[in-house]
Amino acid sequence: MAVTETIVWALSAASTLVRAALYMFCAFAGLLGQTTVLAAVLPEDRADWMYHYYRGGGVTVGGPALLVRKSVSDSVSVSGRHYIDSISSASPDVVSAGSPYRDKREEFSVSADVLHGNSLISVFLSTSKENDYLADTHGLNISHELFGGLTTVSMGYSQGKDVVRRVDTSFEKGINRYNYRLGMSQVLSKSLLLGVSYEGIADNGHLSNPYRTARVLTLPQDEIYPSTRDSQALALRLVKGFAGGSRPAGSSLRAEYRYFRDNWDINSNTLVLAYQSYFGPRWLGEWHYRYYQQSAASFYSDNFQIPMTYMARDKELSTFSDHSIGTKWSWTFINQPPARASLNFAHDYIYFSYDDYTNVISRKLYSFGANVFQLYISLWY
Repeated sequence: MAVTETIVWALSAASTLVRAALYMFCAFAGLLGQTTVLAAVLPEDRADWMYHYYRGGGVTVGGPALLVRKSVSDSVSVSGRHYIDSISSASPDVVSAGSPYRDKREEFSVSADVLHGNSLISVFLSTSKENDYLADTHGLNISHELFGGLTTVSMGYSQGKDVVRRVDTSFEKGINRYNYRLGMSQVLSKSLLLGVSYEGIADNGHLSNPYRTARVLTLPQDEIYPSTRDSQALALRLVKGFAGGSRPAGSSLRAEYRYFRDNWDINSNTLVLAYQSYFGPRWLGEWHYRYYQQSAASFYSDNFQIPMTYMARDKELSTFSDHSIGTKWSWTFINQPPARASLNFAHDYIYFSYDDYTNVISRKLYSFGANVFQLYISLWY
């Protein structure tokens, strides 16, 4: 499958307690996979099987996924996806609030793409379930080509309704999520592509974790979050292709920047650099580096001195940074159009460093490394 879709699978499969940590890596990798202009054509018929594995900071996430996509006419394509994810966690924030845990998450989703002239309209619906979290999401994406395909504009909207529970209790709260997207890609020259995108997110409901606690003078207290969160993100992407010369034909260099801010006073910056190149007719390799940095939420503290209206000790709301470096490889072992098949492997190492979050066990500022592996097989038919 395409790298973008693979990462989306990994992101959607993350447990509610590790989703924030995985989001930064997955969002980066998803953007990185977008190497071509969005075109007004239907997605190719294909089937993909993938296994994803994440381990770091006392958290292990792994599971298989299956995606099948098929055209039902010249202008309509449908797809279905099934994901089963197993999670275990003994991270410091989990241990400080209770015992290590295991969970299982299962997701089903369906989508349809409709081609109308130079426009591609996509609708999707997904539902997921784990012991203490239910999530249903539906949405719409539209892209349209202008000026002979040199410019593509896109927009999207999705809405989600989640249910937060606490195992072995009657606790149950809801969350409403709204996501708005705008984007444009522009071909600047034969070998240069510019992409700009904007995303706005509005969440309201029970946004805190029912298991996690804050600390007031080292004593545990229930976390209390605001009931609303509004965030915005702006991303820029520049892709430079090389036709030959000192570099292999078909190679490309990409640079990306993303700025994020929300009304919790979190500001973040993300920088990505990547190089992709073919090695013969069957091998495609990629190397990439990513840097992420964010400020803390206004109501975050590692150890509050007095009780506050809002209090959080989630390390994902603290001041921290991370560096990741990785590689991806694809081997096309069948190439007899329309039949094609490829075997793909990806690995990323991520190092997280927290400026104001301490490990309750060692009582030192927390840091850890994580490894992310992906193995998947793609078949076009």
